[in-house]
Amino acid sequence: MNPDRRAMIHGRKSPPRRDIASPRRDPNNRITKPSKPTQPKHAGAGPQNWVSQDEQSRQFVADEDKFVLKQAKKKADIRVREGRAKPIDLLAFNLRYVDTDRDVFDDDEADVDIDVLPPSTVVDGLKEPELDELDADITSYHTLETNKRNRDYWLALKTICADRKQRLKPMGAEERAVSSVISDVDRILGPKSLEQLEKLEGQIHAKLESDEVVDTDYWEQLLKSLLIFKAKAKLNQIYESIRQSRIELLRERDPEKAKILAESVSPGNAALAKPKDTPAAPAPKAKHSTSITAATGSASSSSNAPPPGTARFATTGNEDFSQATKALYEREVARGISENEEIFTAEETVPAAVKPQWADKYRPRKPRYFNRVQMGYEWNKYNQTHYDHDNPPPKVVQGYKFNIFYPDLIDKTKAPTFKIIREHGRRRGESFTPAGEEDTCLIRFIAGPPYEDIAFRIVDREWDYSAKRDRGFKSSFDKGILQLHFQFKKIYYRK
Repeated sequence: MNPDRRAMIHGRKSPPRRDIASPRRDPNNRITKPSKPTQPKHAGAGPQNWVSQDEQSRQFVADEDKFVLKQAKKKADIRVREGRAKPIDLLAFNLRYVDTDRDVFDDDEADVDIDVLPPSTVVDGLKEPELDELDADITSYHTLETNKRNRDYWLALKTICADRKQRLKPMGAEERAVSSVISDVDRILGPKSLEQLEKLEGQIHAKLESDEVVDTDYWEQLLKSLLIFKAKAKLNQIYESIRQSRIELLRERDPEKAKILAESVSPGNAALAKPKDTPAAPAPKAKHSTSITAATGSASSSSNAPPPGTARFATTGNEDFSQATKALYEREVARGISENEEIFTAEETVPAAVKPQWADKYRPRKPRYFNRVQMGYEWNKYNQTHYDHDNPPPKVVQGYKFNIFYPDLIDKTKAPTFKIIREHGRRRGESFTPAGEEDTCLIRFIAGPPYEDIAFRIVDREWDYSAKRDRGFKSSFDKGILQLHFQFKKIYYRK
């Protein structure tokens, strides 16, 4: 029966007529999608919470910087432990005691026993080329660091480094005009704390910006110097916290050394505030360390272990421990060593000789030194055949850098000299050793009263006396330091 007719009989409304061209609707078979979701969205879903490409890039760069910084700190630790640290390594090693972002798995239990120079001493002992290199290294650390205290540490060192470079340069006309007020500036700013310096900085800015008639040169020089003293005070503050953290670690490992360190004067105060007021060194005891340690900073460090690579200086006897020698040695240590250098301590006993005539008048003393040996690879035909850069041959000695300190020579008009001694009657050019082994000889340094002779065993090869920049020969005596730097001639085999 027609649906319309059936509906009319039963008294219902007729179903709506559909367009014959429209699709047939069957509620039993058709699946429809609701226009609105029946359940609320989750808080973490939706495109509004997706990480954008820029944010992903920033996160990638941050992770990469964090990895590079971690590797730099790890390399610095290794070089300090092996006694071949550069100035930047000493500065980074000092910061390890208060670095909260540091990976504890990179630490070594014996690191707390290593004494390194205070940051101010490291910077003060460098020359202009070394300061340029150190400034670039400090900038890298400062850029990569995210910890506020670490950034303040590197920023303060960067300021002090820039001031040190400025002082090494000759003064211009404008600088000479204000140089007369430098002593007044140092006298005013020297004793002030960091908080007092910050307060004074605001007062100087207010005075310069006011309409008051003032001595502009004086106040601008005072403001310029104030920023440097602020950096020194900030560095002193951070270094004091480093010292306290090291004391806490030493109390568990070496209580006696921790007690000595706690009772000593902070090296930051001695190095930054009054560098010239260091007490005279006491008489030598049974054992001495040769550098101002990061623990005490005092002139005597008889109870502390020597820094890595300087064990030779912890000797007994009549060695020179004068204040002038100590200053020369610390300055040389602060320069560090290069990647291809190692500390050289192959001292030999000087053959017994007649007692010098001046021994009754002056107390004989052994000069102190800080020597380096230069190591490298020789790419001869054999090594080129059997080795490559991924698997290099053993390193060989390529040269030496002797730095021997004679600050208290009685006769300063006569420079110390040296001579080569070959044992068993061997002459220059002769070889008594088997093939593949190096001949050795003694190099003996001779000064005058009150210094004894000192000798070292070195490889006996022909020296390169050329004036090349990287391989140049240097023999000089200036400001109490005898410097003898040389490298060996390279041998080129031809068919």
